[in-house]
Amino acid sequence: MAVKRLFDRDISAAHGIVQVLQDAGVEMVFGIAGGHSGHIWAALSDFQGSIRTLLVREESLGSAMAEVYGRLTRRPGVLVGQGPWVLGNGLLGTIEAHLSSSPMVLLTDFSDTPELSLHGPYQTGTGDYGGWDARMSFRGVTKQVMEAHQPAAAVHAAQLAIKHALSGQPGPVAVLYSVSAFKGMIGADSQPALYPTQAYLPRPSTAIDEAHLRDAAAALALAQRPVIVAGNGVRIGQAYAELQALAEFANIPVVTSPSGKGCFPETHPLALGVFGSFGTAGANACVAEADLVLVAGCKLTASDTIKEDATLLDPRRQTFVQIDIEPRNASWTFPAEHVVIGEASVALRRLQQALREAPSREGDGRSRVAKYRSQHGHFDAAEFGDDSVPMLPQRVIGEMQKVLPDDAIVTCDAGENRIFMMHFYQTKQAGGFLQAAGAGPMGYAIPSALAAKLVHPERPVVAVCGDGGFSMTMNGLMTAVEHDIPIIVVIFNNHMLGWSTHIRGPFAAEFHDFDHAAMARSMQCNGVKVRTPQELAAALREALLLDVPSVIDVELSAELSYKDVMSPLMQ
Repeated sequence: MAVKRLFDRDISAAHGIVQVLQDAGVEMVFGIAGGHSGHIWAALSDFQGSIRTLLVREESLGSAMAEVYGRLTRRPGVLVGQGPWVLGNGLLGTIEAHLSSSPMVLLTDFSDTPELSLHGPYQTGTGDYGGWDARMSFRGVTKQVMEAHQPAAAVHAAQLAIKHALSGQPGPVAVLYSVSAFKGMIGADSQPALYPTQAYLPRPSTAIDEAHLRDAAAALALAQRPVIVAGNGVRIGQAYAELQALAEFANIPVVTSPSGKGCFPETHPLALGVFGSFGTAGANACVAEADLVLVAGCKLTASDTIKEDATLLDPRRQTFVQIDIEPRNASWTFPAEHVVIGEASVALRRLQQALREAPSREGDGRSRVAKYRSQHGHFDAAEFGDDSVPMLPQRVIGEMQKVLPDDAIVTCDAGENRIFMMHFYQTKQAGGFLQAAGAGPMGYAIPSALAAKLVHPERPVVAVCGDGGFSMTMNGLMTAVEHDIPIIVVIFNNHMLGWSTHIRGPFAAEFHDFDHAAMARSMQCNGVKVRTPQELAAALREALLLDVPSVIDVELSAELSYKDVMSPLMQ
């Protein structure tokens, strides 16, 4: 069948770009109009029935929302705005997408005036004398940078950007538009020729090297003490069900990396929680004693490996089996004897099938997990019942555990509050926990919760942040009100930057005692300040019933430090 041209009538380049987004299945666009991107915003007004356009109050919010949309949907999160500010303010979500492999497209501009390009510049990012270089700047934090200077190229660049954002290991791609790209029309005879966007969308691949798969299955079948390390790649690949099916079939304990927390329910009898620098004692003990480590979608960062501590992970005494979509990630940190390259969902499913044909012993994963839980505990610290005021983080988290339903999604910020949540909060369902573990920016919790609620409107979504992180992106509550996104925000309020204070002392790390609940109420949200566990539980129950955003400002003890949950191997 002959391929048709993309358009059979003349339309503007901006309308063509938005048509490409629609054809690629993009349901939401985030950002703030500015510069030449205003042409795209104007075109979006004609697509309100198919693409929800979310105006945010600052580009950092839009970038984090786009990153999370991409991470959770496997469709590119799209940020639209003016070049200098998409780069500067929008770096929060862009660098997280780059380091966490989230598909993302930045539609932005040079802010140029081509006819006066040799004059003294204002905002211009073409790289000419006196200006800034948008190409070079975006190249440092994205997977690919493209540019367009005429209308047909503007549309083609959008198609290629989506392709590159989704292909292989996903990531952010920037498209830089000159104002000339929005002048004139495009149609059936435009150059370059434009074809339907479907051809540019990556096709899911089931390709797996069968010999490598069989070898990996044979090694796994013969292992005496195997463990699965699940990373963020399981989330990106939407392989929750395949991970659980493999673990249950082979009866293998599961731990996750920090960025992988939430990929496997920590209430499952094979779960031991997060491993690594701030992992649970049981998870680290299981990994340390393993004779085979199946690494699924995890890059094994310095924090994961506790700076290559050989008592935790050591290829001289352990066999490594690694699953990843990107060949360059294989044997990155440690040499892997067995490498399976492919989509996480496909590789995990095929590995389970291969295990059915491999000679194997009966696994003892459940009994091993029960032993580690008995020896080291499992989300049951005595402090969960501590009645002291101000509350300890464990008690706050314990109340959240009791009140929040099983399908709740919790998003976390950076700093000590994230460490406490990662260590003490027990996820009950796959997909129930999200954190910025790639770049780890403060201010991430609120915009990530907004995006998670947009993707999963049927599930309660709770953003957990410190008072420092809340102040960075509390303007996201305005977006929550304007777009009817009823998230819940829980503030761990200890009046300081906890991490900085516990590293070097209180100088330049202390905050005034602001009434964040009152601030929330002034933004038309529900706002409650709580001091006791009973007040917290009541506030959470009330917030779950409301159809407006809620902020629960929790007076928190500063007694607990991130050092108290650090693995002994770090000390």
